[in-house]
Amino acid sequence: MKILNLPQCSFRFKEQGGKKFIYDEVRQKFVTLTPEEWVRQNFLHFMSRHLHYPTSLTGVEKMIKVHGLSQRCDIVLYNRKGAPVMIVECKAPSVRIDATTLSQAARYNTALGVPYLVLTNGLKHYCIETEVKDNSYSIKSEFPSFEELQ
Repeated sequence: MKILNLPQCSFRFKEQGGKKFIYDEVRQKFVTLTPEEWVRQNFLHFMSRHLHYPTSLTGVEKMIKVHGLSQRCDIVLYNRKGAPVMIVECKAPSVRIDATTLSQAARYNTALGVPYLVLTNGLKHYCIETEVKDNSYSIKSEFPSFEELQ
């Protein structure tokens, strides 16, 4: 797998039936290793080990309803009260982070109303603070601490 612009970490892998799998510590199971999953697992590690976001308050591939349609958010972070506070949209390293990616995360946010959207392809990462009331946003230079999300 491609080296990403995230801190290096070690993972558990297995191969079965000619397919490679990676262990997801949040879902506590092996999942198919795709380029997007590689980014998701590395970003989850970054969130928990470096930003100190609790894995117990992290959801992976969370099902939500957007305009009556079922959608899956790559990662949703919740605060201590159980309210969603961050959506992370992961893309494969070969996929550019652009307006389409932002639009996808913003669409998910119509259902969740979180104050932060994160877009990453493992090489570039964007943290966007949203203001749901007036439909505005600003790009942050750093990720918020978990305490700031309370």
